[in-house]
Amino acid sequence: MLATMPNSGVPSRRSAVLCAMPAIGHVEPMLVVARELLRRGWRVRMLTGARYAHRVRAAGVEFIALPAEADTLDSVGAQSRNRGLDTINAGVEEAFVRPAAPAGRALLQVLADAPADVVFHDMTFLGVQVLFAQPAEKRPVTVLCGVSAAGFSSRDTAPYGLGTTPARFVPVGRVRNAVLDRVSRWVLAPAHRSVDALLAELGAPGLSGAFFMDILSRSDLLAQFTVEGFEYPRPDGPDHLRFYGPMAAPGGVDIPLPPWWDELDPEVPLVHVTQGTVANTDFTEVIGPALTALEKERVQVVVTGGGRPVGDLPSLPDNAFAADYLPYDQLLPRTSVFVTNGGYGGLHHAMRYGVPIVVAGDSEDKVETSARVHWSGSGISLRTGHPTPAKIRRAVRHILTHPTYADTAARLGRDITAAPGAPGLVDDVETLLRARTQRTASDNSVRQGDEQ
Repeated sequence: MLATMPNSGVPSRRSAVLCAMPAIGHVEPMLVVARELLRRGWRVRMLTGARYAHRVRAAGVEFIALPAEADTLDSVGAQSRNRGLDTINAGVEEAFVRPAAPAGRALLQVLADAPADVVFHDMTFLGVQVLFAQPAEKRPVTVLCGVSAAGFSSRDTAPYGLGTTPARFVPVGRVRNAVLDRVSRWVLAPAHRSVDALLAELGAPGLSGAFFMDILSRSDLLAQFTVEGFEYPRPDGPDHLRFYGPMAAPGGVDIPLPPWWDELDPEVPLVHVTQGTVANTDFTEVIGPALTALEKERVQVVVTGGGRPVGDLPSLPDNAFAADYLPYDQLLPRTSVFVTNGGYGGLHHAMRYGVPIVVAGDSEDKVETSARVHWSGSGISLRTGHPTPAKIRRAVRHILTHPTYADTAARLGRDITAAPGAPGLVDDVETLLRARTQRTASDNSVRQGDEQ
């Protein structure tokens, strides 16, 4: 579906539309892809929430606002967040299904205004399903961008949302997974009904008995923003699933060092504690207990509120330092343990620098990201979003005295460094486009031969 210059029949430069649900952890990885497309001369538009207009335009990308009824994700769960299966049943409806129809209509209008060769969409932008109402040759190439843990079904994995890791003994695990799959379809029936109703409204094919997360595999390329060692093996998974590493450069190069930086002692282990930039409204979840846990330990604690003012943080013990933001490219190489609630981007920042992790998350997708920390061996999952100081203290001590966690994190960091990143993703997309062009030319040639 290569765009053409008006009245000329001559192909114009390639064009992409990037669709991101309005949340920082969705927009920022997509902008990394957008910058690579721009570097290659593509026209790039991004459809996302109004709050991100400045970020999008600062990257040199054309900004298109989602309609107000689809610009809701940032506000979902602002006061209290769903946990466990409630996250899926209530959260899927509120955060992803309800905004999908207006988002899908907006996407169709964007494409009507100017065709695109490719639509990149994050895994929660369900409005993209409107494109699957059309034959493949009539719609743009679609690329799913995996900004969080993958949820594709497999006989070797439990259903998404349970936080259950693959079993060590495969035959037993497959029996367990089959039982969990049957139970989850019953428990998550409301989510499945909501998704099926949405697909019918958009004119897209229904679930037809599939697990609701499997509609994501409809896209032409499934681009997971991690490395294979941090994702569960799926021998029977989609064959168009690829791993590109996290879509983020080492962060914080333009963030100034805090005034206390030179007070840090390079001989004392440094523990970095954060709740990220989204789930940072209640510091009693992780930051408060961590400060209490570590105040008498022989460590230095460095805390950030993810943009919240330092004054909003709990009172700091003598061995703690804090800043609104921190330059990760300088902080993480000095960090011995990363304590977090499990945001996908933050976990990958830590692993990029070989930093082992203590993760405490049970809301949104964090039950799944936390499970992958445990399964990969890159850290310890506390299996709760409200850990006690004692739990945090034990986990930090254990990591500091058992180097296997740091070794595993370092191995994953090497994999991240070697990952193809946005250049590799765009290479693969351009290959898909060339293959489509060749198929179209071949089909046209066959039709012309039949007509003669």
